[in-house]
Amino acid sequence: MSPLAVILVIIIYFGILMWISHITGKNANNESFFLGNKRSPWYIVAFGMIGASLSGVTFISVPGWVGSSQFSYMQMVLGYLLGYAIIAYILIPLYYRLNLTSIYTYLEQRFGKWAYKSGAFFFLISRIFGAAARLFIVASVLQLMVFDAWKIPFVLTVFITILLIWLYTNKGGIRTIVWTDSLQTFFMLLAVVVSVILLANKLDLSFSGVFNTITESDFSKTFFFENFVGEKSHFLKHFFGGAFIAIAMTGLDQDMMQKNLSCRNIKDAQKNVLTLSIVLVFVNLLFLSLGVLLY
Repeated sequence: MSPLAVILVIIIYFGILMWISHITGKNANNESFFLGNKRSPWYIVAFGMIGASLSGVTFISVPGWVGSSQFSYMQMVLGYLLGYAIIAYILIPLYYRLNLTSIYTYLEQRFGKWAYKSGAFFFLISRIFGAAARLFIVASVLQLMVFDAWKIPFVLTVFITILLIWLYTNKGGIRTIVWTDSLQTFFMLLAVVVSVILLANKLDLSFSGVFNTITESDFSKTFFFENFVGEKSHFLKHFFGGAFIAIAMTGLDQDMMQKNLSCRNIKDAQKNVLTLSIVLVFVNLLFLSLGVLLY
């Protein structure tokens, strides 16, 4: 694809995001900005959180891990199921019962002001570094594929990207993000599927051929039970690590849980989280399958 075609796609994409922002930002107030008036459909939230949980970093990194760690990452993804179950049945009822806007308010009520400030501080620090890393990787890809050819400096690429993100999120808040996240998830998953199809065509493989190639490959080994002490990919390490990662990066993260708090009630929020955990298993399996085909 030529740089001009990529730019055209980006313009159309952000145009759609701006249109969604305009629609969802109408009559916006504090309640809709922070909690979406608690009217977000749970299935839209769940679908959008797939993209928020994975991001473009997953697209680049997970298929590459196949070469060094095979499918061992799936052990961690299975651990997510336990972590999200704990979020659904312990944390979400707590957050809804206290009618929180910021989940860290619970720390203030339970442990005092400094616990609240510490929780919020660590969230901000983690979000700054995490968002910066994701932005850096995506902007680097755009720079390499498009803007280097036009002699546009990297700093300007990053500035324009941040400006566009701010423009479509500053008015509607969480109500806008719920829907734009869903759009981003759709295009990310579509890109993975298209990548798999293109690779299959290059390798002259049918659908069954793709399946057989992946399942018969040495790269697709998933479970590792040997040498608990020395093997970093041991099942128990990955499984329980995945559970704690899910709890920390979703259940204790304001950005992720604010989307859950925008659901209509506890039941919808629980359905959202549990559905997300199941879908993530198949989505990550798709990313790893892409890695096998690439290798």
